[in-house]
Amino acid sequence: MEKKVYLDNAATTYVATEVLNEMMPCFNVFYGNPNSIHSFGREAVGLVDRARDRIAKAIGARSNEIYFTSGGTEADNWAIKGLAHAYAYKGKHIITSKIEHPAVLGACKALEAEGFEVTYLPVDQNGLVSLAELIHAIRKDTILISIMAVNNEVGTIQNIKAIGKTAKENDIVFHTDAVQAFGALKLDVMDMEIDAMSLSSHKIYGPKGVGALYVRNGIRIENLIDGGHQERNRRGGTTNVPGVVGFGKAAEIAIRDMHIFNQKVKSLRDYFVKEITSKIPYIKINGHPHQKVNNIVNVSFELVDGEAVLMMLDFEGIAVSTGSACLSGATEPSYVLASMGVEPELSQGSIRFSFGRSTTKADIDYTVEKLVEVIEKLRKISPQTKAGRKGDK
Repeated sequence: MEKKVYLDNAATTYVATEVLNEMMPCFNVFYGNPNSIHSFGREAVGLVDRARDRIAKAIGARSNEIYFTSGGTEADNWAIKGLAHAYAYKGKHIITSKIEHPAVLGACKALEAEGFEVTYLPVDQNGLVSLAELIHAIRKDTILISIMAVNNEVGTIQNIKAIGKTAKENDIVFHTDAVQAFGALKLDVMDMEIDAMSLSSHKIYGPKGVGALYVRNGIRIENLIDGGHQERNRRGGTTNVPGVVGFGKAAEIAIRDMHIFNQKVKSLRDYFVKEITSKIPYIKINGHPHQKVNNIVNVSFELVDGEAVLMMLDFEGIAVSTGSACLSGATEPSYVLASMGVEPELSQGSIRFSFGRSTTKADIDYTVEKLVEVIEKLRKISPQTKAGRKGDK
């Protein structure tokens, strides 16, 4: 049987058995619409409320500050557009970074078309936003700052607490996309002074198609989706009860197992990096050397094309990615790596390896073995020339 190795956990994870077991009764036992006032509806409401409590507890929030969405993309769009529109009376200037998720960047572009002004902060070679540059960018009409907690391509952790403090000192609403951080870092919205935060289920072994937006009590936000009275009149649409229940359980497990998970994936990551750096020449590890999550490694391989590496590894049963899953099919070099100053030809040869709960040392050994073979093959036929490097082992 062909060996299968999944190293694309930053794109999505499988649904954990504990999560699936909790979801199953929601399909055919507790199947009422939580907006119905009869007993079937009340049963469903109870399950949704429990999930809301679990997610709130996981981030140090109150239950009535959690609103369920269809995923991280909707949460990002709702946060950026809803907060901007709600505070437009104070000004129309927004600050974000050049390496945000496409959902945040897309929402900002849409607001620019409406007349808002957006400052896109640069990052350094490690993918970090400079606090000094952020402070310098603040204006009297700045109403919103949105900086992601963890970059999904390189794993760099931003200085969220310092950014939150800066925003509060300047009376500016602060939103963070914490989709890639949830389950990898301890998140406390009160301690970090976060006003709004986007979360997603399928990155933490929960089901796809469900996410949440935390909005601090007292913060204004306009609705993104109009319709019924769901989510306390904030978000129209029938509640995805099985998804919400699964998300709640996944959040509970993520917090419970965070320390053990981080120890495991850090050990695997360090071993993987040691192996590839000793066996494959002319590579570059992207992202911050220390301030990063443990489960993501982004590697640039000189003289090869990342898509070719991905396809050849896939042929060997190994699943990796060339960056954000939301940008698959894009032929342009990664805008995240470009913002970090990585040369286009090096960026084109970049692969993201992301480890998960089921990853083993045997998986790493197999991947390294195949990766060495793939890089050697591709470099031998590479049309690129670089003195003393073409075809080197």
